[in-house]
Amino acid sequence: MTEVGPAAEMPADGAEIHVVDLKKYFDLRRGFLKSFRGEPVRVRAVDGISFDIRQGEILSLVGESGCGKTTTGRLLTRLEEPTGGHIMFGGVDIASLEGHALFEFRRNVQMIFQDPYESLNPRYTVFRAVSEPLIIHRIATSLEERTEVVIRALEDAGLRPAQDMLDRFPHELSGGQRQRVAIARAIVLNPKVIVADEPVSMLDVSIRAGVMNLMLDLREKYRIPYVFITHDIAVARYMADRIAVMYLGRIVETGPMDEVIAHATHPYTRALLASVPVPDPEHTYAQVPIFGELPSPINVPSGCRFRTRCVYAQEICTTTVPPNIEVKPGHFAECHFAVDIFEGRMAPREAVSEAALESMSAGPPSVEP
Repeated sequence: MTEVGPAAEMPADGAEIHVVDLKKYFDLRRGFLKSFRGEPVRVRAVDGISFDIRQGEILSLVGESGCGKTTTGRLLTRLEEPTGGHIMFGGVDIASLEGHALFEFRRNVQMIFQDPYESLNPRYTVFRAVSEPLIIHRIATSLEERTEVVIRALEDAGLRPAQDMLDRFPHELSGGQRQRVAIARAIVLNPKVIVADEPVSMLDVSIRAGVMNLMLDLREKYRIPYVFITHDIAVARYMADRIAVMYLGRIVETGPMDEVIAHATHPYTRALLASVPVPDPEHTYAQVPIFGELPSPINVPSGCRFRTRCVYAQEICTTTVPPNIEVKPGHFAECHFAVDIFEGRMAPREAVSEAALESMSAGPPSVEP
């Protein structure tokens, strides 16, 4: 069992992207009088995370709304400027890229957005929407070449015959067809990494499996690694090779998907798994092992930021930031008691009084960086 700090982590063999201590803080506007007093108010959307994206794999970022997973995806594609940290791609720190270098980078990392109804311009035909990246990056300069590349991308995305789709507008397509057009637009440039932000959450349940299988087929065909962002741990299990569980701007557990599902170590991961619905009317649900509500990312709890909801929390959790502990090769958990929980030597508290819970939740005030 070893402890690893973010700065000490080395890129894995075959890593396409290596992220170290990545941060993104959003400054909030304050009133006229308050702006002259105290420190700026910040939302810590992403607060020092580190991970690798390896060749040909699917890494799933999982967590509830507000945990920072979408912001992480936007940072990887440089749609947001990082507040701190490093994003290494091809030996270059893309967190500091500007101008033409940033333009060239964006050809290699593409994003599939959550809402297919919002991600496509309603005034563009399918051909224009998918061919626009080719025009911007000056690829396939003639109309005939662009048409050939677009048709190939649409067919790879499962839209056949592609010729019948070229002149259609988004309002003439179903939700699944729109998302397939968005996927075609993402792969038309042959990117090295794709960031998929909740790509099936807006689709009917009946067509989700088709889109997920399409993405898996494209991964096998082109060996394109995905960052697959989702709040649904069941979807993540179906799609991903590795999982990174996020909570309040931090990655609290990461490892191979089957290993984390079978031996979930961080209390938050255990709570997520306990809340997954089981398609069995006779299944008896146990109480989800979690307390309270999600704290504000403006004023995160001191020490371990999950301590206000944790059934394993102790005094040390109030005062000390937990280490990132390797409980099994490749399986990390950010918890003081990771080894004891992993090996089953620590039992959760079954009951906590209101007064004790309030006292534990209060703790010392957090300090802005």
